[in-house]
Amino acid sequence: MYNLFLFRLILNNKICVVILTLNLRTMKTNIILFFTLIIALPLSAQSKKKQDIAAIKSMCGCYEVTFNFAETFTYSEDSLYKPSKNKVSYGLEWAQLVSEDKNNVSIQHILQVGNPSEPMIVKHWRQDWSFQNQDFYMYDGDNNWIYQRKDKADVKGQWTQKVFQVDDSPRYEGSASWVHVDGKSYWENTTPAPLPRREYTTRSDYNVTIRGNRQEITNFGWVHDQDNQKVIRTPGEDDIILAAEKGYNVYKKVDDSRCAAAAKWWVENNEKWATVRAKWDEVYARNMNLSLETKVDNKRLYSHLFTEDELTQNDIDTIIESFVKKP
Repeated sequence: MYNLFLFRLILNNKICVVILTLNLRTMKTNIILFFTLIIALPLSAQSKKKQDIAAIKSMCGCYEVTFNFAETFTYSEDSLYKPSKNKVSYGLEWAQLVSEDKNNVSIQHILQVGNPSEPMIVKHWRQDWSFQNQDFYMYDGDNNWIYQRKDKADVKGQWTQKVFQVDDSPRYEGSASWVHVDGKSYWENTTPAPLPRREYTTRSDYNVTIRGNRQEITNFGWVHDQDNQKVIRTPGEDDIILAAEKGYNVYKKVDDSRCAAAAKWWVENNEKWATVRAKWDEVYARNMNLSLETKVDNKRLYSHLFTEDELTQNDIDTIIESFVKKP
């Protein structure tokens, strides 16, 4: 004897009707198999998320870093145009896990340079990862970021990487899925960004970097592979691509003890920078377009915050707020 059964199943926000014709003699076995399939779907998603988090957190630790940048193609019609020189630099970098919860991971990078016995410590960039984030600040040139709210469906299963300047002001952010296939784990995204320090300190003929970022975990550490475009952006006009650039930064894992000085610096200074992050979090939570001053009192923001003078929470709030342009 056979019976007809109807099931309604919601997968990826789509309603599916499943029709099963079951022999009563084997009904128990078939129903068990069917519901096992239903249960396995969310478990698979959770397993993928755990893989994602493991890949992100594997970027923590001590690394020998090689930074490589080369301007590859020139599209300027100016006969006097001079491309940026190739740049190769080295450093020891400590990547400190700042905080984590089930949907967020924050990693602070700290450079350790100079004489190993008396190294100089430089607070470097920070990367925050947020699962299925919907709030974005997209760089639009000339120290302006456009706030965007994305639909849930557009970021389903994705991680947003938010990258911050040395003073925890915004740089760039983008959303994509981590990919784990053929023994590789990588994340890649293309997004607009401000000029990096190596560029804005030497040239002013363009105002946006379109960053093609790929972060891949390797058996020796990880690689930050970049395919960038140098763009002139003018409101109301099409972007003009001035040149293309290749970046290839290699992070080779070494024993954590080699970054002891950087790790110690973080323990001693974490409280101050937690206060700085808290103020920036309040600014970002306004969920509105953001424009920042380049300098206040003829100093960039990092110069105000990197002072050795003790700064109170009120001092830090006032300094950061002075750089936020009022609508």
